[in-house]
Amino acid sequence: MAQRYGGTYSPKGKTDAASDLRPLKATVSPTGARSNLLFVPGALLAFTAFGTGPEALALGLAGAGTWTLAAWLTREGLKAEAAYDARKVARRPALPRKILGTLLIGAGTALAGLSHELGFAASGLYGVIAAALHITAFGPDPLRNKSIEGVDEFQQDRVARVIDEAEAHLAAMMGAIRRAQDPRLEARVERFQQSVREMLRTVEEDPRDLTSARRYLGVYLMGARDATIKFADIYARDRDVAAKSDYLMLLTDLEENYVAKTRKLLSDSNADLAIEIDVLRDRLQREGVRLD
Repeated sequence: MAQRYGGTYSPKGKTDAASDLRPLKATVSPTGARSNLLFVPGALLAFTAFGTGPEALALGLAGAGTWTLAAWLTREGLKAEAAYDARKVARRPALPRKILGTLLIGAGTALAGLSHELGFAASGLYGVIAAALHITAFGPDPLRNKSIEGVDEFQQDRVARVIDEAEAHLAAMMGAIRRAQDPRLEARVERFQQSVREMLRTVEEDPRDLTSARRYLGVYLMGARDATIKFADIYARDRDVAAKSDYLMLLTDLEENYVAKTRKLLSDSNADLAIEIDVLRDRLQREGVRLD
């Protein structure tokens, strides 16, 4: 029996690139090199603390630990701020990480000064200067909830909770697929996540769509997460090609459904707008206002 040729350069040779026609949007890391540089002073302080007296050593190590914790909080604060900025409906971060990082930068600098016998006044002054420079460079955390004007606050809270849960599922998917150690699989999952986030943005703009999209942002997304976790465990163990093919087909089917549902939500919103315009036009005409 004749068989279809399935080489690399055949039309259907790359089964794991079924959705490569959908461009992958480039994303920029919210942390950047400047936040990573904050880890350097702590390491240098810990290194220079050795070879001094016990009190200076203790102060130096305490300052290094404080600096390192401040750097980590600042980096996590930048990630939380980027997620906040990317959404139209968002809650302010529960923990002001960047502000805490500023306070710890000041405390770590003061401890570093004390470990080098600069005195309390000079060390405190250096700490204040370091904290001021930190808050100037990175800014404070978002301190207000973000909402859409004219939309009921209760509905926005519901949307925010659903989106938080959906983002948690997406993060779990990406964490699981990274265990497979396959860059193309990671890119494929990221492409699928972009389709999900397009639906999230659509629901944010019109919370009335939440009822229709809730199953996609809850049950279906939870199933995609669980399937990704199981596949990553299998593929990391024995590189099962059949399992990879089945998983990619699942992602393709899911992505097509999410894209189709998002388009339907947008078309329904446009239809609702047209109805509201017609109703408003009729009311104005009844009031004697004629529209050309």
